[in-house]
Amino acid sequence: MNKFVPFLVLSVFLSFGQKILKKADIFFETGQYYNAINLYKQAYSSAPKDKKASILYKTGVACQGIADYKGAETYYSKAISSGYDDPIVYLKLAEVLKAQSKYAEAITEYNNYKSKGGNAKKADLGIKSCELAQQWKDNPQRYKIENMALINSKEHDYAPTFSDKKYQTIMFTSKRAGSTGGEIDANTGVQKSDIYETKVDKNGKWSTPTPIAPTINSKFNDGVACVSKKGDMIFFTRCPEAPNKQLKQQIYMAKKQGNTWGEPYPLPFCVDTVSFGHPYLSADTKVLYFASKMSGGYGGSDIWFSNFDAKTNTWTKPQNCGPAVNTEGDEMFPTLSDDGKKLYFASDGHPGMGGLDIFVAEKDANGKFTKPVENLKYPINSPADDFWIIFEGKKQKGYFTSNREGGKGGMDIWSFNLPPLNFNLKGVVLCEGGKGGKGKGEPVENVKIKIIGSDGSITELVTDKEGKYELKKLKENTTYTISTETGKSSKSTSFPTDGFLANKDVRVVTTAGSDKSKDFIADFEVKPVEKEIRMPKILYDLGKATLRPESKDSLNFLYNIMKDNPTIIVELNSHTDSRGSPEKNMKLSQERAQSCVDYLVKEKGIPAARLVAKGYGKTQLLISDAEIAKAKTKQEKEALHELNRRTSFRILSWDYVDPNAPKTSTGSGSGNQPSKQKSEDDEEEE
Repeated sequence: MNKFVPFLVLSVFLSFGQKILKKADIFFETGQYYNAINLYKQAYSSAPKDKKASILYKTGVACQGIADYKGAETYYSKAISSGYDDPIVYLKLAEVLKAQSKYAEAITEYNNYKSKGGNAKKADLGIKSCELAQQWKDNPQRYKIENMALINSKEHDYAPTFSDKKYQTIMFTSKRAGSTGGEIDANTGVQKSDIYETKVDKNGKWSTPTPIAPTINSKFNDGVACVSKKGDMIFFTRCPEAPNKQLKQQIYMAKKQGNTWGEPYPLPFCVDTVSFGHPYLSADTKVLYFASKMSGGYGGSDIWFSNFDAKTNTWTKPQNCGPAVNTEGDEMFPTLSDDGKKLYFASDGHPGMGGLDIFVAEKDANGKFTKPVENLKYPINSPADDFWIIFEGKKQKGYFTSNREGGKGGMDIWSFNLPPLNFNLKGVVLCEGGKGGKGKGEPVENVKIKIIGSDGSITELVTDKEGKYELKKLKENTTYTISTETGKSSKSTSFPTDGFLANKDVRVVTTAGSDKSKDFIADFEVKPVEKEIRMPKILYDLGKATLRPESKDSLNFLYNIMKDNPTIIVELNSHTDSRGSPEKNMKLSQERAQSCVDYLVKEKGIPAARLVAKGYGKTQLLISDAEIAKAKTKQEKEALHELNRRTSFRILSWDYVDPNAPKTSTGSGSGNQPSKQKSEDDEEEE
């Protein structure tokens, strides 16, 4: 064999490889990543050694461009191993790691990017994004996310938009088999896109998606559409093609003609050398938002808007939404709230979880976007690409696009819904217990539970036989004050007839700041009405009816009871021991009872009509002289005499009405019958 033949074969092989590489570079530069990947793979083996690292890097970029993040990770890593010396490769590797939720690894590569001389600002932003993303994943919001499997295909389905006022019909873009274009898209390697429509029936089932009018769906890529609220206009993105020209995507508009759409035409501000797309019309049809790479922006693709001038019947020169919305990265896929105050958009320039994240910008008082934008966080956003979100009016439900794990194909349409928080209040009212602990812990029936909300709501419940009450569906961001109202009708097993006393116990619960459903518990104890309830000791000087100063403090026990139970009328009575004349004891006990009443009326402000003074002398001894005589010592006998010297009270009525109160006032007692309750207090020795 001629010795020059191998050399000739090698030369031909290398020449062929160079042609493939050159063609791959053309596809790469024009964004035809699918074709570029295939050609780079062919060119790699025959490429010169000094070109291999670059080929690996570009293959990684192309894989990233079609959302093949795992493939991009592989090629970026190989490029680094092959000595690719541009720091950008570390930034790109960090991005695809972040898109796969590998946040710790991504942070390492962001730091590598910075240490190799890369843009420190970009590196720090990436690190911050990873840290926030991990926090958001660890503390997800309450949204329920579901894949719209009935309408999604194995290919790309994205950019849903409502096409009727009742939110029952959706248009969306799809690259499923059977599209009008019928060709493979060189950028993605799948079918070209068309616009499809689907409707939901009364059972919540979506119909099989069908292509909309052929006037809209062309042989080109058509999609990312929006329809006016009246349904009379459609705006959409079209990617025209022409031989030997690299045309950019444009925004087209068409008007309704009967049951179909008329011929579409590009908007006047579009030029085929600049990319325009992703239109979204405000509800009042006066403003059109869109994405574009036109000059005057802040980086890659920006969000712009154009106003409709009714006088000239045309769209005005586009204006940029400003630096609060747009970054050095890409901002695209704008949508609006129905009131036009909130702009939703996708970005890879603001701190996010992975590829594209969905953000919301809110207009200030002047209608400008000056406030910091907010990331919608996890699970609306994910480590993958998330974009184009729509809401059912004011409801926290709707649809968005994502290529996250768990989908049916590439890009899928997902539904989201924010279930209402479920807050409930419940509790039990128990008997505090009488003398010797009698009845303690028994459930108390017929206790009124009053629940006052910070929103002005007032709810009244009554405990059942088990002493329980329950209020379901407390409102969000509301504080509730819970109190009890007792009376003659309140009862327990051990205290079935004389009622229960109200008290000042109040419970406060709040749903403010709660992001999880919760059951609040508010239990109470109430005191039963007994024949005698021991009061703090009330002291007098020997043989006198004048209250000592320390006795006034003791009478506050009764004062608090009367204040907590504003409908009761009580008899305050005084007793002596058996010694001394009946006449003297009767007179002294009456004077002492009256001194207690005078204090409560004159110094504490209790209405005189609510108090009756009654002296019983020695007519109602607790311990007889015969029992006292059995005591062994004088001290024991004096102690027994002291038990007979007491001050007590009993409820005469539950139906006092304050004449100075508003006519609608009902008081806090729930009963209206007299009671035979008494309470006691030890009196100082006469």
